[in-house]
Amino acid sequence: MLSRAYSCVLNGLDGDITEVEVDISNGLPALNIVGLPDVAVKESKERIRAAIKNSGFDFPLKRITINLAPANTKKEGTHFDLSMALGILQASEQLENADIEKFAFIGELSLNGKLNKITGALPLVIGLRNQGIKKIILPIENADEGAMIEDVEIYPCDHLSNVIEYLKGEVGIDPYKANIHITKEYDPKEDFSNVRGQELIKRAFEIAAAGGHNILMIGPPGSGKTMLARCFPSILPEMTYEECLEVTKIYSVAGELSNHLSLIQKRPFRAPHHTISSTALVGGGRKPKPGEVSLSHYGVLFLDELPEFERRVLEMLRQPIEDEEVTVARLYGNFTYPSKFILLASMNPCPCGYYGDSSHECTCTPTQIKKYLSKISGPLLDRIDMHIEVSPISYEELSKEREGKSSTQMRQSVEKARKSQLTRYKSDRILFNSQLNGNQMKKYCKLEEQEKKLMENAFDKLGLSARAYTRIIKLSRTIADLDGSQEIKTNHIAEAIQYRSLDRKFWGA
Repeated sequence: MLSRAYSCVLNGLDGDITEVEVDISNGLPALNIVGLPDVAVKESKERIRAAIKNSGFDFPLKRITINLAPANTKKEGTHFDLSMALGILQASEQLENADIEKFAFIGELSLNGKLNKITGALPLVIGLRNQGIKKIILPIENADEGAMIEDVEIYPCDHLSNVIEYLKGEVGIDPYKANIHITKEYDPKEDFSNVRGQELIKRAFEIAAAGGHNILMIGPPGSGKTMLARCFPSILPEMTYEECLEVTKIYSVAGELSNHLSLIQKRPFRAPHHTISSTALVGGGRKPKPGEVSLSHYGVLFLDELPEFERRVLEMLRQPIEDEEVTVARLYGNFTYPSKFILLASMNPCPCGYYGDSSHECTCTPTQIKKYLSKISGPLLDRIDMHIEVSPISYEELSKEREGKSSTQMRQSVEKARKSQLTRYKSDRILFNSQLNGNQMKKYCKLEEQEKKLMENAFDKLGLSARAYTRIIKLSRTIADLDGSQEIKTNHIAEAIQYRSLDRKFWGA
């Protein structure tokens, strides 16, 4: 007898329907799975056999063939267990009068029949919903995650026998409704009010947060670069529900959702160690997974001690920064992960750290300094919108009792600027100024004659590239938004230019 059930396969962050076809015929007892299954899917035959027997049902001693269609798509993961087990039970006439084709099934089976939690439940549910299946049975531990999508019916179960009883109509299971609560409260670990001095750096951070601009800090040890970076998340605006869902999808696929967290509501802040591999940074692997650039989506990727990273690893950031996505090519398909992040990096100006510091003598030779700085290539440096120098603060500033500008005050300015950008770009499908393309810049970043003349002088004297020119214009647009100005003025251009001239001091460009 032939039966059919539905499940789903992940291709990157997108889910596609998989038809699980089961045929049982006479012959020597065997269970064959076809349709490009990976090792985890092939091993499921032993889990399914034990789960069916230990749930009180008979495992048919016949020739069983399971086809996962479409057969030309690689099938990975353990979430096909439940659909294959139910297909076997229906094909062996142990699950009569149950229309399993009305549902989709995702779940891993234990040997005793228990349904185990899976990774990637949210994108699987979204994929099934987008392709017309609105009733989904999954493990009870994935219920909150799956129920984030409001227009589907989620039926959580904890055991194979519970699923069968429900399908037979012996017990009732109400669709699960998650209590979705978007919190407005934010309690950052670090606050800019604790930072003494460095008001110019705070201003730069405010601009970066408002427009989604990348930023590089250069300064000697102990000047506060890491502390400033740790405070940066405290001024980022709240995520919308759509942004929360997109970030949660990425973490679900990567298996980084904790048991008590079904929806990520805070912007990610990722700070990988400088020994990170290229695969861990941009994604990939034998079984492709999102890397740090995707786990930082709609948030911040902080790279401390930038020259300590392998140059080859850093060069792989160029394409994700420019395209805001990463495509991993494999023999059986291409996987695309989003990477709209703010790159926040810090570095010392030389190996000893004191090149250019008036209070400490640098012990490095010119060759050592040049070799150290050359680890940051020109093309990568050109993609970083703001280059700022962090100077050591004086004892007088450090001992002041008066607190500086707080994160709350800075965040209010950032949110006001972001709100104006969302209103301006509501028909352009972008979120902030750093995403503007050429045509959009012509429309929203018009310059008068005086501003054009200033940009012309800066372009010639500083030897700017075309990319640097466009990034200065975008930066000016953000500064104008922070000032509440609809037009880009001369002072906005001038401030933006100063954030692009520091590389001439250290790199001599």
